[in-house]
Amino acid sequence: MSKAVPKAAPNAEFATVQPVESLVVPELLDGRDGTNRGAAENSQLSARNDLDAVRAWLSNYADTKTTFDNYRKEAERLLLWAVVQLGKPLSSLTHEDLLLFKAFIADPQPAARWVSANGGKYARGDARWRPFNGPLSPASQRQALIILNAMFTWLVNAGYLRGNPMALLRQRAKRSAPRVTRYLSTSLWDEVKLFVEQLPQDTDAQRAYYARCRWLTTLFYLQGMRISEVAGGQMGQFFRRLGADGQDQWWLETLGKGDKERIVPVSAELVQELRSYRTLNGLAALPTRAEETPLVLPFKGRNRCLSRSAIHDAIKGIFAGAAMWLRARGPEFADRADELERASAHWLRHTAGSHQADGGVDLRTIRDNLGHVSLNTTSLYLHTEDDARHTETVNRHRMNWDDAKSEDGN
Repeated sequence: MSKAVPKAAPNAEFATVQPVESLVVPELLDGRDGTNRGAAENSQLSARNDLDAVRAWLSNYADTKTTFDNYRKEAERLLLWAVVQLGKPLSSLTHEDLLLFKAFIADPQPAARWVSANGGKYARGDARWRPFNGPLSPASQRQALIILNAMFTWLVNAGYLRGNPMALLRQRAKRSAPRVTRYLSTSLWDEVKLFVEQLPQDTDAQRAYYARCRWLTTLFYLQGMRISEVAGGQMGQFFRRLGADGQDQWWLETLGKGDKERIVPVSAELVQELRSYRTLNGLAALPTRAEETPLVLPFKGRNRCLSRSAIHDAIKGIFAGAAMWLRARGPEFADRADELERASAHWLRHTAGSHQADGGVDLRTIRDNLGHVSLNTTSLYLHTEDDARHTETVNRHRMNWDDAKSEDGN
């Protein structure tokens, strides 16, 4: 039997796609009469159509921007595909329809309708906006289906749908979790620090840029914070209390994923960097508990927090500068420069966790510092075991051809 999945017929009524907030869906496609709709008397939602039901589901995540954006993206893709490409309401989708959708997200066609030109990212109100920047990787496909399955399950539990067609999709066996790979090795991290240290400091603007680069890299690395935690953080979240030995202990309070609060130990090294950063910016050396000054100061407008995208760009700028600096030192540094150009702010969080684990910090301590729910997540930062396994394998398991011994000295 052929494994080919039949192609969905595009709905001629819609020539383009658009964000759901501006989408006007005709009654025949809005789901008020969807074939999978639950009985009205059993529904716990006031939603009369699919778009309103999806909005009700998304409202559960309105206070967590990253999660909300990711969930809206996947729900929007499915809703638009159902209406625009398939010509069916979301609440009429079947198992067979979702097989089509599964193939579609691996290669969204026609690309002119679904994929932004050159993979560009445009504002949702921009006419060039599209739901996809390109085909989804296998990992992104799996994540999309997981999110949509959660949405369908919620709509069934709410009584809006009778059943979850997504639950019928065959789930591939879960592979063992890989090690975290998006982190900087100790030697590459040293190169980043060297780059920051050699930044010019001759003018006020140069000194301000140097101070921000040094503070950003220090804060992300020592505290292992998420970019959203840094963007939303304030200086007043630093506090000190007496430890069991009667000595001052500094801590940083932060609000993490799922609005979970945690406190992260602050070293004397970070306190010194905090003093330097604040003093250069004309602030008292140490913050007060009620202080609302942003953790990362803008160059203009002291009390205005930097956005996540601004902090992302600042970290990317540091890595790009370090990469250029490495390339200037010779072609033998090209691979390291390439890796830095791929790095982002989240790599610094992984780097912090990895270096703590490699340094022998207890996994439970790292878990609590980074705000992980499970030690299984934290254990992904164990890289020294791989290094030891590599060394032992290549040194002890050899072919030992006679004509090869002279080449490697053994």
